[in-house]
Amino acid sequence: MDFRYKIVYNKERQLFSHNLYFWGKPVVRRKYISTRAIKNGMVIDQAIVDRTGRILIARKTILDDFLIEALRKMAISGIYIREGEEDPEEDVIEASPEVEEKIEKLKVADRARVNLSESVKKRVTEGVKYLYSDTASADLTDTAARVTGNLMDSIMENDAVALNIDVLKVSDEYTFKHSVDVSTISMLIAKKSGFPEMDIQRIGMAGLLHDLGKSKVPNEVLNKAGKLTEEEFAIMKKHSLYGYQILKERKDIPQEVLMGVLQHHEKINGKGYPMGVSAEQISEYAKILSIADIYDALVTERPYKKAFSQQDAIEMIMAMTDELDITYMRNFLAIMILYPVDSVVTLSNGERARVVKNNPQYPLRPTVVSIKTGAVYNLSEDIKCASLIIE
Repeated sequence: MDFRYKIVYNKERQLFSHNLYFWGKPVVRRKYISTRAIKNGMVIDQAIVDRTGRILIARKTILDDFLIEALRKMAISGIYIREGEEDPEEDVIEASPEVEEKIEKLKVADRARVNLSESVKKRVTEGVKYLYSDTASADLTDTAARVTGNLMDSIMENDAVALNIDVLKVSDEYTFKHSVDVSTISMLIAKKSGFPEMDIQRIGMAGLLHDLGKSKVPNEVLNKAGKLTEEEFAIMKKHSLYGYQILKERKDIPQEVLMGVLQHHEKINGKGYPMGVSAEQISEYAKILSIADIYDALVTERPYKKAFSQQDAIEMIMAMTDELDITYMRNFLAIMILYPVDSVVTLSNGERARVVKNNPQYPLRPTVVSIKTGAVYNLSEDIKCASLIIE
């Protein structure tokens, strides 16, 4: 029998599905759903345990109305369920009861993450499109404030402190998506950094508007599929200045927002643009925006480049200590969740493992448990795991 096992990352749902394939056709699929969406007859694909480790609902249990109501009363926001046909050979990829029990005992829930409802995504998309379609609009500031307010509400409603970047996708159009990504990432960094709510919301506005000046860049330069010439790049680099000039005439745009837009490409070593100023002359907003801007540009595919993986992008950010503010960089790392708890990963030693705990300071190195042996690998703290990486 042609047996294959695949780990599939669903970008739309920000979740890993663990699929068993025979002859290339999926047989069993594991996916995460909201407790509100559970229906009678679904099969749970995780154990529900209490604080003492007792199993309240065993894995593979068929859920009925009583159990569904119990899950909701326990305030469990979502669970993994199984979909597809059972197969006796599936056991080769399952953890033993002993390993499953160890996984459940060691599991530490991820920090609360930002979640944008479909209605919020729709409002945000419409607002951002409006902002970039008419930069001279009389109500540009009000629209930007309203969109930022929607994003702020999504962060504050569950006290979100972390992010899966793909949850933010509001549009396939790069400018709109990028503006929302930079805005939200920047707000989370500011929140993590202890900024007051007014500043968090203002930095969100700066994120939304940071590329407004690109509306003044000729399309043949802005959308060029190949590498820009020196002359073309010189034109492109003016977009932050153009954005500042568009906004400075408006008396209702805070000065901090203006400086964030103007300086979001400055570097603390003085090698950025448009002014080439160094750390002490760069606004705090701009220092945060630059990290969010670089990261999102790296993980987004463009006509002239492929997208980097989130893991590679984070490693590249971490290597930019001479260009980016180290404190804000650390706080950026703390908001990223690359391997959600319960996702399955492959280690460089060939073992498949389940993620049981994330370390906010080391998003690339969570604690995992081998599905086959039950061995625990604390990738961020155990020196014996120094040579192990997630592939």
